[in-house]
Amino acid sequence: MNVPVGRVVWWLSYRLGFEPWDTGGPVPMVVETVEGPERMMPGRALDLGCGTGRNAIYLACHDWDVTGVDLVGQAIALARQKARAAGVSVRLLTGDVTRLEELDIGRGFDLLVDSGCYHVLPRGRRDAYAAGVTAVAAPGARLLIFGVGMAPVPGAGVTEQELRARFTGWRLVSAVPMSAEDVRGYIRTGRWFDPAMARGWFDVWRYRLERGA
Repeated sequence: MNVPVGRVVWWLSYRLGFEPWDTGGPVPMVVETVEGPERMMPGRALDLGCGTGRNAIYLACHDWDVTGVDLVGQAIALARQKARAAGVSVRLLTGDVTRLEELDIGRGFDLLVDSGCYHVLPRGRRDAYAAGVTAVAAPGARLLIFGVGMAPVPGAGVTEQELRARFTGWRLVSAVPMSAEDVRGYIRTGRWFDPAMARGWFDVWRYRLERGA
């Protein structure tokens, strides 16, 4: 059986408990969208690369109708356990975010969240990702992306210029470089990872896009 390399890498990460991207709680940009001054009313949300459900479960707890997609079945299994423990209903699917059309997730999503997924996608699959996201997004939908800019890993990373080029029909509302302290709300830190030191190797950004009506 031909298993994609990326699936194996992420499976091993969860298997070994190496999940620095999972802080256990929702990322700040999602919290701001739900509770901040520019909050959205609850609607349909899609969590792309949802992992163990930290953002999806938070959204469901705030009355959103949530679908989460992740490549790794083990992550989805953990997300289902956490959703049951939280007493919320979340539709959680094992699948490839660059092949959304194969998952029958429906359309009309008002909020789409990508907390560290897009920036690790192979370059050759990014157009498919953008097309799939656009197809399922409602007019006026909001897309939140958190990711590394100039990454130390060849082929990884995401830039403002790339998002403008790939996401036709969307408006890039904001592109915010993040400080070391900001990053702590998105990545689990400790002695093994100091975001202040890591910024010497790469930069981290958060983006907000809105689809045309």
